[in-house]
Amino acid sequence: MKKIVAMLLLMMPVLAFAQDMNPVKWTFTSKKVNATTYEVHATATIESGWHLYAQEAGEGPVPTTFTFAKNPLAPAQGKTSEVGKLHKAFDKNFNSELKYYENTVTFVQKVTVKGKAVTKVKGSVEFMVCDDHQCLPPTSVDFAVNVGGK
Repeated sequence: MKKIVAMLLLMMPVLAFAQDMNPVKWTFTSKKVNATTYEVHATATIESGWHLYAQEAGEGPVPTTFTFAKNPLAPAQGKTSEVGKLHKAFDKNFNSELKYYENTVTFVQKVTVKGKAVTKVKGSVEFMVCDDHQCLPPTSVDFAVNVGGK
């Protein structure tokens, strides 16, 4: 309960300004690995002073979470991996050791393409960012990336 109250207190000063603040910019691309395997890359560019929580962030903040829409032509393979400099630090506001990224991180999901036609991998990413004084409410971003074809 204390962690929930702490998170709400951290978020209160920015609730009125949250719509104007957007310290994370996302880009979504695909990379062909071989004839049937593609990687979907979701790259977060994080403004200086802010940090984005890992998929397994620790107890307290909302972790970065990817949800992929079912696509029988391009099913996901395994878990989404993280490529970046992972930081681990104790956060007194959440009273927990947390894992997060600063500056940039790329999340990679492998998919296997069935058939020769171009198809889309669609989904969303939910994430939360904080700086030394405040946290913004969790945000969700939708994405769609082409895979397959020539």
